[in-house]
Amino acid sequence: MSSISSKKLILVIGATGAQGIAVIDKLLAPSEDGSPSPYLVRALTRDPTHVRAKNLASKGVELVKGRFDDFKAVAAALQGAYGAYVNTDGFTVAEEIEVWSGIRIFELAKQAGVKHYVWSNLDYSFKLTGYNPEYRCSHYDGKGRVADFMQAQPSIVSGRDMTWSVVTSGPYMDMLQQGVFGPFNRRADGTFVFAAPIGQGHVPMIALSDLGFFARYTFDNRELTSGKDLQVASDLVGWDYLVSTFKKVTGLNAVALYQPMDEWFENFSGTEKHVANEGPGGEFVSWKTNFTAWWSLWRDDIIKRDWEWIRKVNPKGHTLETWMRAYNYGETINSGPTLLKNVEDTKSVTMNKERIVQL
Repeated sequence: MSSISSKKLILVIGATGAQGIAVIDKLLAPSEDGSPSPYLVRALTRDPTHVRAKNLASKGVELVKGRFDDFKAVAAALQGAYGAYVNTDGFTVAEEIEVWSGIRIFELAKQAGVKHYVWSNLDYSFKLTGYNPEYRCSHYDGKGRVADFMQAQPSIVSGRDMTWSVVTSGPYMDMLQQGVFGPFNRRADGTFVFAAPIGQGHVPMIALSDLGFFARYTFDNRELTSGKDLQVASDLVGWDYLVSTFKKVTGLNAVALYQPMDEWFENFSGTEKHVANEGPGGEFVSWKTNFTAWWSLWRDDIIKRDWEWIRKVNPKGHTLETWMRAYNYGETINSGPTLLKNVEDTKSVTMNKERIVQL
């Protein structure tokens, strides 16, 4: 596969987001034996002039303009693609639009002759808990419903048919750099404050580099991953573990501040806005309502992972400690570009600085 013509073209939807960039980097990386990557990448992007899109183009990625809910643009982008990695954004469009888009893109991929379709998924928490409204998390359930639809479809490994796979991930470990996981404050005595309404629960975090690994693994192993839901993570993180690892790696002092849910939301402004930038497609779901359910999942340890399988498939994957060391954590907190493109573009929910400084 040394010639460009023999390489497999992968369309990545959600290409300029944090996940998309990590996935593309792994798809373009040399294979483990040192041989060139067997893949080329085409990226669907709303704005090819955005700095993130330009950075992808500099790596040899083909840019195609379009939104994931613009089905004419999606259909055109799928033409000639061997595979598709689809990560829709439930923080741009409402849950109802994301569900329909996920189903429709799957259908368009079948029509286009795509051979391997990979859906970037999140746990269907509402169904998983017997439709308990306490755990109805909009940006999780939207993706989970699409995965449910896919599991009713055939997945056939052949030269004519389409194989599908699901990669179910979770919160990015990289969010420790900034935002809801990173330390909110540094007190006058130098102590970092990690505040969360998690109690003694845990978050199955995934390093973006590991998510990229599993995406590449899925395409590299079409037959093995056909019709499978690969539920992936890097490490199971509780806040006592987070603080003790932080101290070990950085030598800096830190505390875990376990706040009640309502008190934690006071750390932010704008939490009554709709969780999707473009507003409701039907049901109104506020940022606070959505993330109350999200934190409840971790507080109550609802989401499980098969750690033996994860370590077997990705033996070089990160733990919390190895990730902190790899990224010089402590020196890099709240530095560098914004991780999540949605936050970078909108900043609709912001830190309540007057409150944060008092933590």
